[in-house]
Amino acid sequence: MKTPKRLENALIKLYNAFHNNELNPECCSACAVGNILDNHDSWKHLSDAHGSTELNYVGRVHQRLGRRFNGYTPLELLHIEKTFLEACGFVTPLCHYNPKPTNTTNKDILFNGLCAVVGYLCKLEGIHNVMDYSRIFEFENEDPVYQFDVIYQ
Repeated sequence: MKTPKRLENALIKLYNAFHNNELNPECCSACAVGNILDNHDSWKHLSDAHGSTELNYVGRVHQRLGRRFNGYTPLELLHIEKTFLEACGFVTPLCHYNPKPTNTTNKDILFNGLCAVVGYLCKLEGIHNVMDYSRIFEFENEDPVYQFDVIYQ
């Protein structure tokens, strides 16, 4: 299976942001979409609220014109961000009175968000979730379905 280029690019950017501590759900240039879009925050003008999936006038114009940002439509970007925020424990859209996690840059919280985003990105591409490891434990007649070459050192 060949990984689509936009998915591969997004995964690399999210991986690097996670491991370089450059992922912040409350910052439009450092959140999931901000990282996918090369740490630009211009995408925030596609909606009136961070975490909303409702396009505003600017977003609708870009959507109708078929604009893509690093391969993703405006509506796809909003859904990616909503998925990330909710998996991190935020109530969307973000608002000062909505509950949020205590430590928003906690690695466990960010990992949960990334897992959800990767699942959503794979769904957009119509492929199996690349983070789903449950398939390696599948068996048939008490034999594993998948075989691995194990090298002992």
